[in-house]
Amino acid sequence: MRPSTRSTLGRVLTTSAALAALSAGVPAVSSAWEGSGGATGTARPAVPLRGSAYVETRLFFGTERPDGGPAVTDREFSRFVDQEVTPGFPDGLTVQEGRGQWRDRHGTIERERSYELILLYPVGEARSRDALIERIRDAYERRYGQESVGRLEIRTRADFG
Repeated sequence: MRPSTRSTLGRVLTTSAALAALSAGVPAVSSAWEGSGGATGTARPAVPLRGSAYVETRLFFGTERPDGGPAVTDREFSRFVDQEVTPGFPDGLTVQEGRGQWRDRHGTIERERSYELILLYPVGEARSRDALIERIRDAYERRYGQESVGRLEIRTRADFG
């Protein structure tokens, strides 16, 4: 090995060993978020958990239309959020612009401009919010001729104080 390669490899191994040692003492977040102690025998987190139990739902909206019509514009998407999302989630939401790809029903890889909508709500409201979220997905698919709107859900903790 060349001296520069050996010193780089040494730094990588040292860093890897340090990270492994640090992570060995960190409890899993999922066990800590279940309650005060998590599963029996699970160590408590080194840092106190902040916030309350929430669900984070992310919806992924494509903008290209399968029928070849004009792409959904920023103005159209903003109007959609105002009309279909805000009434059910008036306390707040986040919209991010992105570029995405997926395989359509014909097997073609589609690449398009997209939007990611992030919703946070207390775990206790998950059942009632589910119907609202499904209505949002259905409304977008119908209005803009989309094959689907992706949905991702994560249990998390949130603090707005």
